[in-house]
Parts: sequence; structure tokens; C-alpha cells
Amino acid sequence: MRRTLVLLATAAALAAPLAPAQAQNAVATETFIKATPTDVLSYNLIGLKVTNPANESVGEIKDLILSQGQLAGYILSVGGFLGIGEHYVIVRPAAVKVAYSEADKKWSAVMSTTKEALKAAPEFKYDGRWKR
Repeated sequence: MRRTLVLLATAAALAAPLAPAQAQNAVATETFIKATPTDVLSYNLIGLKVTNPANESVGEIKDLILSQGQLAGYILSVGGFLGIGEHYVIVRPAAVKVAYSEADKKWSAVMSTTKEALKAAPEFKYDGRWKR
């Protein structure tokens, strides 16, 4: 009997609405975050030249792919001139090392690949639901 009463009291407490202060704290905890010094803003990435370890330009970050709220890939532009003949590919975020140099006050992106390897990768096309 006592166990039943304890279970009923616990269930009632869990089912009761949160007090306004508790509800506000719950929403704030679930909704808002703080940026940390290691975070990167998307505008720092879009247009960033990607080089390989030999400091050769291999592409440029043109867009980001988000999947279920997480960064799933970078869309890189490879080749072309002034937007003509560009080839777009999607690479995993882990394939590109993005860093900020405090000394130079600049962002960099390095990927262990060649321009030729990226040109040979499966092409991403801005069409259908992704049409610009």
C-alpha cells in the first residue's frame, strides 16, 4: 500500500505543470547555448579557399549541408572561372581542417587532396530542392 502511494505521489508530481520560474529555466536550458572560442560562424567559412598541405589551392567552400541540425558536409567549388565551369562536390567536415590563426587574424581550410581528385568526385548540382 505504501509503495502504491509513493508511486502515485511521484506520478502526480511529474504530471504537474512546472512553476513559471522552473518552466522558464527549462526553456532557457533547452533553447539557448553560448558560443565558445572554438566555434566557427558560417560566414567565416563561405568563400574560404581550401588548400592542400602543399599550400596549393584545391577549391573554395561555397555552402554548408546541414542534416538533422548537424553539419554534414561542405560544398566545395572546384575549377571554373568567374562562376563558369564550376564543379561542385560535397566533402565530409572531417576531411577539411578549419583553423583560425590569432597571429594573422585569418581563417584557413586545409584538405589532403588535389584539385584533380575533387574534379573526379561525384558532382553536386544546385537543382530541384537545392536550386539557388
